[in-house]
Amino acid sequence: MSLDRIQAARPETAIVLGSGLGRVAEALGVETEVPYTEVPGLTASTVPGHAGRLALTHVGGRAVLLAQGRRHMYEGLSAHEVTAGIRVMRSLGVKRVVLTNAAGAIHTGFGVGELMLITDHLNLLGASPLTGGPNFHDMSGVYSAAWRAGFLEKARALGITLHQGVYAATPGPQYETPAEIRMMRALGADAVGMSTVPEAIQARALGMEVAGISMLTNWAAGIQPQTLDHAEVVTVGQSASIHLAELLKAAL
Repeated sequence: MSLDRIQAARPETAIVLGSGLGRVAEALGVETEVPYTEVPGLTASTVPGHAGRLALTHVGGRAVLLAQGRRHMYEGLSAHEVTAGIRVMRSLGVKRVVLTNAAGAIHTGFGVGELMLITDHLNLLGASPLTGGPNFHDMSGVYSAAWRAGFLEKARALGITLHQGVYAATPGPQYETPAEIRMMRALGADAVGMSTVPEAIQARALGMEVAGISMLTNWAAGIQPQTLDHAEVVTVGQSASIHLAELLKAAL
């Protein structure tokens, strides 16, 4: 079965694809895939733009595992439940993971359709996947500085705009209010979304190297006059994901 082929390939690198970023998998080339529902411990996402499957590809001759879609806490799950995919990856031998997401831009120097390399995060979810024990893991360097340097170098070579900034995670599913965005800006956030942070925490607790990239699919609330809509987020993610695919292929 497809899961056996993925296990046999022994991928050491994985990429989690966020809302509307499924085209990244198409650009990298999928060799085999398996629905989450056929992987012990995983369940399918209920969110449009999240295909809900593991896929195998090769980049530079090395096996890479793709997670097309993720679960979110706003689906009624705990932080531990939404990070089941990270634990499955680690059980398959994955040592490093790139976490991608669709995010709202808070920093007015950024632009919709551009990419932001995550340097740090604000966990505003009020929850941790490590709850339940004395899991006192250091989080002073969640996002690998060495890996960030590599992504920045490749982005410059490709002529791709790659910002750096702090990602704030909120529970959702509603979008943030303008007042909340002003608060996050005061706290140092450059982009905001509803995912990634639990996965980053879980991955670091398991000793995995982490990189995070946000596709800035919309302006955060109150920065521009238009209202926010998930369909627009998915559409922008799909149209701009080719740059993300190019960057990932070069950096990996």
